[in-house]
Amino acid sequence: MAENILKTNRRKWLQTIGASSAAIVFQQFFGATRLAAQEPSVPKTVPDFTGPGPNPYWNSPGQIVTYAQKAPMILLTDRPVQLESPRRTFLSAFTPNEAFFVRWHLPVIPNTVDLKAWRLHVEGNVEHPLALGFPELMTRFKAVSLAGVNQCSGNSRSVFQPRVAGGQWGNGAMGNALWTGVRLREILDAAGVKSGSLQVQFEGLDRGVGPRGLGSNRFMKSLDLNNPVLDECLVAYSMNHEPLPMLNGFPVRLVVPGYFATYWMKGLTSIRVLDQPDENFWMKAAYRVPDTPRNSITPEEMKSGKVATIPIARMPVRSFLISPDGSSKVPAGFPLRLQGVAFSGTGGIRKVEVSADGGASWRDAHLGEDFGAYSFRTWFSDWTPPRAGKYTVAVRATDAKGNVQPDTGVWNPGGYEWNKIERQEIVVGDAS
Repeated sequence: MAENILKTNRRKWLQTIGASSAAIVFQQFFGATRLAAQEPSVPKTVPDFTGPGPNPYWNSPGQIVTYAQKAPMILLTDRPVQLESPRRTFLSAFTPNEAFFVRWHLPVIPNTVDLKAWRLHVEGNVEHPLALGFPELMTRFKAVSLAGVNQCSGNSRSVFQPRVAGGQWGNGAMGNALWTGVRLREILDAAGVKSGSLQVQFEGLDRGVGPRGLGSNRFMKSLDLNNPVLDECLVAYSMNHEPLPMLNGFPVRLVVPGYFATYWMKGLTSIRVLDQPDENFWMKAAYRVPDTPRNSITPEEMKSGKVATIPIARMPVRSFLISPDGSSKVPAGFPLRLQGVAFSGTGGIRKVEVSADGGASWRDAHLGEDFGAYSFRTWFSDWTPPRAGKYTVAVRATDAKGNVQPDTGVWNPGGYEWNKIERQEIVVGDAS
């Protein structure tokens, strides 16, 4: 079924592109030719969809806004655009496109893309530089689909103590989608990577003055050519069987399974093979973590200035309780379904355990459908609170490689890689 839908979508897109102007193509698939990316509207009332519950990290405090192609979301910043997904978004394995979180790095982002003129450039230390148009990208290479979690490196940064600089995300800077596109490795093979090459660099369409002035005004990230993840990477043009929303990277973005979102380049426009290490700001200074166990140090150790750092890479194992959210009392003696999601960047989820006593005892939860090693895995556990009072529900996950979610936090100056066991207080009232 999924393959048939994919073929139909590809055929429809190509027919429309061939018969119409790029503006008409965009209008037919997106309902508008421009995205008011810098002018969100603020609803007069906040719909129930937006949550959040009483847990201050679900979600981070912020204004509720609506952007084109997006449901009401939590605004962290508008330049660059950072939008957080509400808690209830994660009740299913796949995150709706309109509720998928947004994080751009530079203030000027595209609000139109002319598909007639757009090209994906493959250049640098290659035998045959390429300039692939959108139809050529879709027809020249085999279509591949993969379910994968896209999570901001700073998801849950607002939990860190002492506080650190950066967007104070709650737990909603993540999402899972079925990504469809072409294998990065096939594109590189078509270009012919020359001997002596070390890295492959990716650049997107956003521009503007970055945190280090002109030295950071182009967002570029690189991966080593000998990194096995390159064999799993996709250049994706479809998200949950639909074109990518503008704010999530239209017309194509890089998908790096298991890795944090900093490598998932939105609005991908250039793939550059390098024969020297990439020392641009976004590799040499940004998104780096201490080269220590769990990439964690103390603030005092950081002040010494002698801490070696490495680029952030794979996501650690995590799990979340999504419902109930603690926003209202539940009656004693009545069955309650606890449910949520779990994922890992180093292997599929093997087990999820739930505790109703703050972690003193644990029992296995039921796992939902397995959509692959890099996807959200839903879980549920039925629980009947025996009496009125306050209960602390906790959840922890174990991935296929045996990594168990820890009950201790991390600290690093970037506010990255938080994966401590989450807890939610549930107030149970007297059924009478």
